[in-house]
Amino acid sequence: MKFGDVILAVASIDVIDAMIWFVLGAALIPSIGSYWGINSAGIISMLIAALVVGYVLAGKIQEESRIKAVGKISVLSAWVVAFYVMISAAANPYYKDWIDETLKSMYATSAWTKTDWYVYGQLALMTYVVLNVVLVLVLTFIGLYAGSMLRKPKKS
Repeated sequence: MKFGDVILAVASIDVIDAMIWFVLGAALIPSIGSYWGINSAGIISMLIAALVVGYVLAGKIQEESRIKAVGKISVLSAWVVAFYVMISAAANPYYKDWIDETLKSMYATSAWTKTDWYVYGQLALMTYVVLNVVLVLVLTFIGLYAGSMLRKPKKS
């Protein structure tokens, strides 16, 4: 599998994921709440997007070792999501408020210095990034592998 094919697969996963996530988010957020709704929509949409791309690109995935091809796509997808999470946290002014509120509810923060707030805020961001990266690695690997198994290679 060429690097261009990997880029195409990751871009396809991201576009399909965004479309499914929007629809599922619109349905799940009002019905089960904002936190669980957006996270459930994200998990389901990533798995479905990887299944679709695995099925569509099964021929390219089967050109070389299936595990190796799926691994390449999963790792690049995880990198894209890591940057997405960091950029969305930086662009969202409410992210810091959410982290501060969460930290205040978890710890006695009355004696914390500005350095403490900064360090724990960065730790919370990195925890969030790592959680998303691991989730994307697992979901895309499973989805791509299963999707590529659903389609049999064409006989020449």
